[in-house]
Amino acid sequence: DTGAPIKAPVSGIAMGLLMDGDDYTILSDIQGLEDHYGDMDFKVAGTTEGITALQLDIKVSGLSKEILVEALEQARAGRFHILNKMNETITEARTAVSDNAPKIHTFSIDPEKVGLVIGPGGKTIRKIEEDSGAKVVVSDGNNGEVTIAAKNKESLDLALNFINGLTKEPKAGEVYPGRVVKILAFGAFVEILPGKEGLIHISKLSKRRLNSVDDVISVGDKFEVSVHEVDAQKRINLVPTTLFE
Repeated sequence: DTGAPIKAPVSGIAMGLLMDGDDYTILSDIQGLEDHYGDMDFKVAGTTEGITALQLDIKVSGLSKEILVEALEQARAGRFHILNKMNETITEARTAVSDNAPKIHTFSIDPEKVGLVIGPGGKTIRKIEEDSGAKVVVSDGNNGEVTIAAKNKESLDLALNFINGLTKEPKAGEVYPGRVVKILAFGAFVEILPGKEGLIHISKLSKRRLNSVDDVISVGDKFEVSVHEVDAQKRINLVPTTLFE
């Protein structure tokens, strides 16, 4: 379930032992008290094809072949029972680590844009951490290395998207999911990346002549946009990928 690339499901069980002279009882799936007061802690793990790991602790002077054979057979039955229950839920290894697992991601940005990520007095990087719940570290060197440590994929993506939004330079022809953040008489400002906006001129919204931008869109609307051009002053001009009626 973690995304580890194993060939087959593996289950394990801890076997215990209570001895009184020649009499004995083998226990399956022992608890803490049975481990503490018992005479054996015998962990057996494996697939349907065979055993993959063994670990044995005993508090007696030795174990007979009879006890070992019986314990291994009882463990086999227990392992197979557990494997059957596992296979009812998941029959093969996942192809990727769970989204809920902690994540660490290291990447590089343009060294000249490190200041954008940190912000004045560290204001920007603190906001990224507060909003995402992730820890962001920018290396002291001049290679623009950034490391994000997050409790899960959602937290990682929030921080990563924010940093990409600050540092990425959109180019003509690129397509982004957009969100309308401001409407003016001549057009609408649309956020395409965290902290990065572009303008859609009113003439680019529809094939028909519009009296007002409000005729077709409102603040908060989300739709796909394409970068029409980035001018010499780095201003981003956008067009909707589908014109409004």
